Amino acid sequence: MLNCVKLFYIGNHYGKQNVMTCMKIKLTVIFLIIFIVTASFGGMVSYRLLAKVRFETTTSTPPSHNLWDALMKDFVVDGHVNYKELLKNRERLDIYLIHLQAHVPSANWSREEQLAYWINAYNAFTIKIVLDHFPLNSIKDISGKLQIPLVNTTWDINFIEIGDKKLSLNDIEHRILRKEFNEPAIHFAIVCASVSCPPLRSGAYFADKIDKQLNEQALAFINDKSKNLIAVNHIEISKLFNWFEGDFTKTGSLVDFLNKYAATKINKDAKIDYLDYDWSLND
Repeated sequence: MLNCVKLFYIGNHYGKQNVMTCMKIKLTVIFLIIFIVTASFGGMVSYRLLAKVRFETTTSTPPSHNLWDALMKDFVVDGHVNYKELLKNRERLDIYLIHLQAHVPSANWSREEQLAYWINAYNAFTIKIVLDHFPLNSIKDISGKLQIPLVNTTWDINFIEIGDKKLSLNDIEHRILRKEFNEPAIHFAIVCASVSCPPLRSGAYFADKIDKQLNEQALAFINDKSKNLIAVNHIEISKLFNWFEGDFTKTGSLVDFLNKYAATKINKDAKIDYLDYDWSLND
């Protein structure tokens, strides 16, 4: 295509009308490229958020989470993970992951059994991907500098093999946990290996006490002054509540949700600000 600036100087043979036509063609091409790229990314994002994960297995037995429970008690203190020591005990983690992969969730499992499985799986595979690249300053460093959410971040890497599927962390979070369970407290249980995320629990999640454990996570996170600053008329809260506001406001306002757990009760018209998110590793 002729350069429109050069075309302007060729002379009266083309004139201003031709220059304008050239500019319109270029703008049209640019808009088409933007549309195609946006549609492609939009398709990926929609798939990440909407497509249900289905496994071929019809019946199976839920696994024991005792191995994961022991690992978390040995290497996690107040949400801080001792990755250096955990790396020396990598075999214990690998055995648990193999154990998870051998027990593919099926419809005969209870809600609680499935919920405990997927929360533990998310956290265990998050630890795995950190250890695979350790040492590092942030989990975000794994996927490089140019990151498009729900497209090419660390959470979009398909490194998790369960049943006949290769999944990413985003698949587990968005296509399974958020889509299947309608449980906002999962956001306080699954961990992004970062300082500002909810602390990793020093133990596994178990089906027979999963609701109690999720309630404990919500109470601890919302009232943690390093994560949320709550006063009657002004709250400065984690960006989790901004990113996933829809999950927290299905039955009321965001303030209504927070007041279920906050030690300080918040006025319904309180000012809301969101704190900066620290993506440094939670070590």
